[in-house]
Amino acid sequence: MTQIQRYIFFSVLKAVLTIVGGLALIALLAQGLSQTDLIVENQQSALTYLRVVVLGAPQIIAVLAPIALFVAALNALNRAQRDSEIVVAQSAGMTRWQVASPIVRLAVLAAIVHLLVNLFVQPLAQRELRETLSDARADLAASLIRPGAFTYPTEGLTIYVRESTAGNFKGMLISDTRQPNNAVDYIAQTGNIVEIAGNPAIHMTNGQIQQLDQQGQLSILNFDDYVFDLTDFMAEESDLLLKPSDRFLFELLFPDLSDYYQANDQERYKAEAHTRLSSPILNIAMAFIAILAVVGGNFSRRGYQKRIIIASVGALFLIIVTLVIQSNAQHDPALNIVQYLIPIGTSSVIAFIYLTGGVKRLFKKSKGGAVAVEAT
Repeated sequence: MTQIQRYIFFSVLKAVLTIVGGLALIALLAQGLSQTDLIVENQQSALTYLRVVVLGAPQIIAVLAPIALFVAALNALNRAQRDSEIVVAQSAGMTRWQVASPIVRLAVLAAIVHLLVNLFVQPLAQRELRETLSDARADLAASLIRPGAFTYPTEGLTIYVRESTAGNFKGMLISDTRQPNNAVDYIAQTGNIVEIAGNPAIHMTNGQIQQLDQQGQLSILNFDDYVFDLTDFMAEESDLLLKPSDRFLFELLFPDLSDYYQANDQERYKAEAHTRLSSPILNIAMAFIAILAVVGGNFSRRGYQKRIIIASVGALFLIIVTLVIQSNAQHDPALNIVQYLIPIGTSSVIAFIYLTGGVKRLFKKSKGGAVAVEAT
């Protein structure tokens, strides 16, 4: 690359990193607000909360990358054009392609990084995120047992512990009224969380089981040891069930048909696979839209606000159409090929328009037959 090309390349690169960082930070903060229940309800540490937020970053960055590239290219080219740097470069003999090549190279680099994130980083992060959420919700000692407070793991169940030291509880009360006709109260001096045959439970010692019999008489049973099963209060199965966004490309293209969920979601898996492969091409399309908006037409000292607005609307429309197609492809497999045609077609058409000098508009007068030619 020449010096001016390197200048344009690194100007856009710095802008892309800044914009992606800013937008990703805002998106991560918004996502973090939806995960505050990890701390409030499950009493998890701030480190767990931060881990959950960070693991969601790859998916957010992959979505924001084409937008950031468009905004950065638009800003850098507009500044260079406004300062007459591109005009001077073209006067020195630079062709249209040589002016656009730094942006296109950066777009191709962004597409490659985007593809790698889609194929490897995102599924790894999503799997780790799902396991972290499952472990956090399965932390029974934190979510079910809170010293000095009544907790309600589910409707009809109340747990109280007077004191907790190193996982050992003192002064326990468990009131089980999930079956109104068979309410049971468990009172124990001590207790702790144990695991029996792989299932979590509360082991209580030196206590009583109080229950009303069918005649309404209070029945009291003293015990030395009693185990209260907690299997029903483990994290939901959906926390551990891998979604299409959590799977690698090979798993999406060749799902395990012996698995009930994968066999029923084959179309969703295929749509997700094609989305992973086609979405990086959007970076190149967005770059060409920015190039055409600023340097695709004639130089103007008054700026390019009108062209930039039109390009921004076009870029937004392209993103919306792409998202709609990606969503509907889950139900209509024929739309999978359209996921490739939209970004490839847009890139090809705009590249042709830019490299051939723009579209010529012909205005014919009614009588003279004269033609006015204007290059866009």
